[in-house]
Amino acid sequence: MSIHPDLRDLAHRYGVATEYDDSDGNPVPVSGETIVAVLAALGVQADTTESIHFSLYLQWRNHWARPLPACVVTRAGWEVEFWAHLPHGQPIEVHLELEDGTVSHDVWQVDRPVEPVELEGQSIGEAWFAVGAGVPLGYHRIRARSGDHESTAHLIVTPQYVGLPESVRDVKTWGYMTQVYATRSPFSWGMGDLRDLTELATWSARDQKADWVLINPIHAAAPVPEAPASPYSPSSRRFFNPIYLRVEDIPEVAYLSPADAATVAELREQGRALNAEDAIDRPRVWELKSEALELIKAVELSPLRQASFDAFRAEMGEALERYATWSALAEVHGDRWREWPEELHRPDSAAVAQARHELAERVEFHVWLQWLVDEELRALQHEVTEAGMGIGVIHDMAVGVGLDSADSWALQDVLAEGMTMGAPPDFFNQMGQDWALPVWRPDKLAEAGYEPLAQLFRTVLRHAGGIRVDHILGFFRAWWVPEGELPLKGTYVRLDHDAMIGVLALEAVRAGAVTIGEDLGLVQAWVQHYLGERGILGTSILWFEYAYGTEPRPPQEWRRLLLATVTVHDLPPTAGFLEGVHVTLRDRLGLLNRPYEEEEAEDRANRDTWVSYVRSLGMIPDGADEEQVIEGLYRFLLSTNALMVGFNLPDAVGDRRPVNQPGTDKEYPNWKVPLSDSEGNLVDMADIMTSERARRLAQVFMEYARRPA
Repeated sequence: MSIHPDLRDLAHRYGVATEYDDSDGNPVPVSGETIVAVLAALGVQADTTESIHFSLYLQWRNHWARPLPACVVTRAGWEVEFWAHLPHGQPIEVHLELEDGTVSHDVWQVDRPVEPVELEGQSIGEAWFAVGAGVPLGYHRIRARSGDHESTAHLIVTPQYVGLPESVRDVKTWGYMTQVYATRSPFSWGMGDLRDLTELATWSARDQKADWVLINPIHAAAPVPEAPASPYSPSSRRFFNPIYLRVEDIPEVAYLSPADAATVAELREQGRALNAEDAIDRPRVWELKSEALELIKAVELSPLRQASFDAFRAEMGEALERYATWSALAEVHGDRWREWPEELHRPDSAAVAQARHELAERVEFHVWLQWLVDEELRALQHEVTEAGMGIGVIHDMAVGVGLDSADSWALQDVLAEGMTMGAPPDFFNQMGQDWALPVWRPDKLAEAGYEPLAQLFRTVLRHAGGIRVDHILGFFRAWWVPEGELPLKGTYVRLDHDAMIGVLALEAVRAGAVTIGEDLGLVQAWVQHYLGERGILGTSILWFEYAYGTEPRPPQEWRRLLLATVTVHDLPPTAGFLEGVHVTLRDRLGLLNRPYEEEEAEDRANRDTWVSYVRSLGMIPDGADEEQVIEGLYRFLLSTNALMVGFNLPDAVGDRRPVNQPGTDKEYPNWKVPLSDSEGNLVDMADIMTSERARRLAQVFMEYARRPA
């Protein structure tokens, strides 16, 4: 059913799609009900003909009533123009206030005549100005004065290009991709921690010439036992999960009283006993660690340590205080803040200020935990780069947070109420997907100068060599699903990708970090070109890289700015994929939408196509065993143009079990599977480092390490 032209016009003004192309390129109309609901989440009423017409007027009126745009984004070395609205004929003065507080007059008026408009009995004119190409990178302010009225707008100057650090800019690099929790050592408390990661990364740098390690998101989870296991459903992306702390590495442990030291030692032994379990038990791990951390927190800090803690707290500012306050409130009221007493729903309310005072000790505890994680992350990045890594730790950043999370509470002013993020229907998910994640409001982000987004990147990159952005396509357009509706009842909402990618680029350049965008799925053709133009690497998985229908993409046709992998966390490790364990598992769990025989035959044909192709290039010998096939697949990736090639750590030991089975919650132990070998036996760090299989596979990578690319 077609929608009214005026509703279509209104939707387009706010970036709301009225139709989209499906996975086959066919146009799909969006229902009027969906468009009305999405517009309402943007603060625009469109449920009647009268409201549509009034909203069209308001959009026009609000544009002319605004003295300056909310935010102007440009690139270094570019001039950029912007408008200013003022009473017609009245003079105006404009200057720039730079990030460092200095004043710049590198702005001038542009001769662009625009007819004035009549607005509520006053004639409003439009003047145009240009900002010079010499304005430095950063977050600046445009200041305009006309008569007695002064207005401001955000000005963000972003880098043209990110690329890779100079030491590895034009060479091929490789690194392990690992789930930190799954990689345990005899010293782990039931799951891998940041010290285990340091050992793994340092070993791979010194002994195997690895330049980086890519880890799963280690964002903060809610401080409750029932917190989701998935690292892609965090409570906050701006802070980290203290469950990854190595308790014994905290300096204050040395100063525990004999009784408390004995208690921590007992907790440690209980934690280490969990290493024998075949599933990660996060609630139990956190129960043990948090009890130990409570005892350690009671130890008085030395003057130097206290000064470090105070400096960290001051530097992180109100964002950290809000996160810690939410965590303290969640301990009292549970982690669903929409079910808290209404007076606690707003982080800036008087009731929350009072609660922060009353819960000061618990607030400080959560601030202290973040300081400890910050210390370990700083030490981690320092150690691995000292060991020879050209990049270091690359953090994966989840696409969003939970609807009742710390971030959704603290950032609710820039999120769209009543909407969740997901994906449109495709071949694998014919009803679409609802990820139950809140969505950014583009207009509110602009008004905030993209500071909430910048703060997120800044925290993740604080002690990192890189960032992988999950579903970076959401920086261009996001699939909004009205709450309570099926995901296929959603539509796309356009975001300002120049601004969002620009802020990402700015924070990455300032951190000296590489940036990788997960650009898989329904990708608009121009998006990958744009990312490459900005120096942001894309992502490719071998099994899905076809150039001409069913023909594997030749190595010379792969992108240069690329992280290339054989597999990813939503697929089994390569040994398991070659066996088709993912098809068998989906069949057992009732997730197939066609007969098993058809699914298995198609999947086997895909695997055989790739193996045969790589064999035809001489990289897999006839009669090859499993290890030789896997070695050949990685050798193929290393022969492509891709600057970065990821080695999935489970492949080093022959693991077969998937980390995550999409479409399941309780049916499969998602994100709880520890590392095991080809026989299903649990392995730890020592097993990896002495594994002959791991040595042989790593040798393939060492042959290509830092070759000119």
